Amino acid sequence: MLYLKEVMSTHYLFRVTMSNLLGNQCAAQSVGTFNNLVTTLIQTLLVAQCEISSLWPKDYAVHALEHGLDTYDFVVVGAGSAGSVMASRLSENPNWKVLVLEAGGDPPQESEVPNLSLALQHTNYTWNYLTEYSDNACWGFVDRRCYLPRGKMIGGTGAINNMLYVRGNRRDYDRWAKAGNEGWGWDDVLPYFERSVRKVGSDKHPQGYVTVNTFPVTDPELEQMIYAGSAELGIPRVHVFTEGSETGYSNIPGNTRNGRRTSTGKGHLAQVANRPNLQVIKNARVTKLNFDKTGKNVHSVSFVLQDKYKLKVDVSKELVLSAGAIDSPKLLMLSGVGPAKHLADLNIPLIHDLPIGDNLQDHVHILTFFKLNENKSSAWTKEDSLNSTFNYLIYRKGPLSAQGSASLTGFVNTLKNSPYPDISVHHYFYRRGNFAELQLLLNGPDFNDVFKNTLLKALETADILIVLNILSHPKSKGQIRLRSTDYKDTPKLIPNYFSEPEDMNTLLRAMRFQEQLLKTSAYRAMNATLLLPPIDECDTHEPQSDEYWRCYMKYFSSTTYHVSGTVKMAPETDETSCVNSRLLLDGCGNVRVTDASIIPQIPSANINAATIMIAEKAVDFIREDWLEEDSVEEHFWY
Repeated sequence: MLYLKEVMSTHYLFRVTMSNLLGNQCAAQSVGTFNNLVTTLIQTLLVAQCEISSLWPKDYAVHALEHGLDTYDFVVVGAGSAGSVMASRLSENPNWKVLVLEAGGDPPQESEVPNLSLALQHTNYTWNYLTEYSDNACWGFVDRRCYLPRGKMIGGTGAINNMLYVRGNRRDYDRWAKAGNEGWGWDDVLPYFERSVRKVGSDKHPQGYVTVNTFPVTDPELEQMIYAGSAELGIPRVHVFTEGSETGYSNIPGNTRNGRRTSTGKGHLAQVANRPNLQVIKNARVTKLNFDKTGKNVHSVSFVLQDKYKLKVDVSKELVLSAGAIDSPKLLMLSGVGPAKHLADLNIPLIHDLPIGDNLQDHVHILTFFKLNENKSSAWTKEDSLNSTFNYLIYRKGPLSAQGSASLTGFVNTLKNSPYPDISVHHYFYRRGNFAELQLLLNGPDFNDVFKNTLLKALETADILIVLNILSHPKSKGQIRLRSTDYKDTPKLIPNYFSEPEDMNTLLRAMRFQEQLLKTSAYRAMNATLLLPPIDECDTHEPQSDEYWRCYMKYFSSTTYHVSGTVKMAPETDETSCVNSRLLLDGCGNVRVTDASIIPQIPSANINAATIMIAEKAVDFIREDWLEEDSVEEHFWY
């Protein structure tokens, strides 16, 4: 196949070039001037690559090993999207001593470059989780399991995600309040969304740390096709989603600045890491929360440092749990807080019987594939790759500074019965011949070889558009359970996709919506056609019939990496409650859970913005509960 020939050709040229360099044999010799120019260029590129790296918090691990650890007012577990906010805001009070325990280390360069986030999957910088086998979903992937990575580094999953910053809408959060979570309606949470964001050039806006900028448009012809096609179906283009414009297509802004990622690990935590009352220990894997004899308070936290040193740190005020929607419930269950029967089966002494790990929600999506401009498009070349790398290194611009077409997002109501969406749509576009970039996407979720080769073969003659049709409000709920009492074991992830028929019905309408787009003049102008990979089971049905699509969904359903809800916030009178509306663990006085696990009902948008908001709001709860003086000055660095 062409892409294999290209790889072999590139390898051959590399070997010839290196041989010439090592043998000091060029076809034409330089008298020195041009050698100097080339040397300067190479040195400049290397320096520019080094400058991609950021200054991260100093690792307090060596001090901890040599001198032990003092008692801290607050110990924050996890330096991800929420934990970095918690540590940053709590340490604004110079009288409070804060320790952060992060299981990973500093992010690599790929984390900084917006277009390379997929390269971090299946590496040591991620928790490489897989869902359990399902009869209903994930069949198109290796072992028929969905890959569900979480970030393991400063910044957490916010250091590997697509950086899209979108809040959701009024109805999303008013549902939280209506369920009994006082203070969590749209009007309540909006000030915390605002507080977290830094708006350049605004004197009146509360200046937070999260920078939000529009991604550059790298495929204008594709973008115009999608805007024009959706407009033909009556769906508007929206420049900024605000109240009253909840549906439409837009280039969603992201957490970037000057062509680089700005996770909360960088913006909130790293920027203030020199505060004397804030310490960060990296490669520290928390293994247990140690409760006092009453079970009401956590008095210390056990962790393993660098996979070999066992340490413990005392907590005087609160344990702040921000390990994420998978690892927060896992740690609670290992510590004796969870479903009584499940813990008894593993011989874990029960501290609190709570439905920890239930209510798992995720935005399941269905992948659809399109060929565009077959035998007409200009092919991606090695020169395009080199130019892209050069423009990014020298100017922080070009394709590497963007998300390609991934930031081009639609929010659609397939029933046309409400101003609020029931699906969202993301796009990944690959120019003919750009095998390396498509391979990154295909290797992430681990497509099986048949489907992978089908798409790579199609890319030889056409551009490829991959569309994620995402369910906004899943009815199906899953659970997380421990596999064993060994903290190194991955938990069982059971998302239960399509356990509720309504979810598949909504996504079936999403398939019909994509078919309607194909009929628009905008899509026809680019010769857009549906690409259906071969599926023996589904090919027995009439193509694109209801039966076919329902079968197809079993294969091409996957996670959008928006796991949430596993330590559910609800009134304590609600039997599904794990934390109250102030995010305190039920039955406990000093354990505060502050991450996406507390989300009672998943919002109809990417959840990173909501996770940051949750942490900003949690900080105020802590300040109120510990009677922080209003006179304490808040400092903001960027």
